[in-house]
Amino acid sequence: MEAPKLKVVTLKAIEATPSTFKEFGQVVEASRDGQEFGPHDAQLDLSQGTPRFYIIKLEKCPLKFSSITHHAIVTQCLGSIGGHVWYLGVAKSSVVDSNEIKDDTGKKIVQSRSGHSYVPPAIEDVQVFKISGSKFLKPNRGTWHAGPLFKAAAMDFYNLELSNTNETDHTTHYFKKDDGVMFVIDD
Repeated sequence: MEAPKLKVVTLKAIEATPSTFKEFGQVVEASRDGQEFGPHDAQLDLSQGTPRFYIIKLEKCPLKFSSITHHAIVTQCLGSIGGHVWYLGVAKSSVVDSNEIKDDTGKKIVQSRSGHSYVPPAIEDVQVFKISGSKFLKPNRGTWHAGPLFKAAAMDFYNLELSNTNETDHTTHYFKKDDGVMFVIDD
């Protein structure tokens, strides 16, 4: 039996700005020293555990992806060290409130291994953002994300999440396996 053909979906990258990224989270840019805390600052929720701020070295993360992840109980901050250009695929949060599980909209509701329920992201809801310069992203809780992706051979990123996010709050949807789709970024 022949394997089903993989469909390639090409997405044009959108520059991440506070207005273009607002449905998915925040773009946080430099502010002057001494400026008081306000809506321009990352609105974090790290209340479910011990925060972890660290540097990750990533290698060979080309401009394509076939899976996407979300964190249902924590926010995360991610930025490149040095302000180098990188990309992030995203889709809006689709975490389902436990009171809405009897929803009759016909959407497939899945229970994650960490216990929450969600609707898998739709192919047509995936977008890609280009992040350049001295700024970082703070996706909203539950925002699906793929990346960071980049053209360089390797890049370093700073990451703020919980110390156990990848073990206890890491849900992945596999577009290649479940939908026969691979996303490619056009930039």
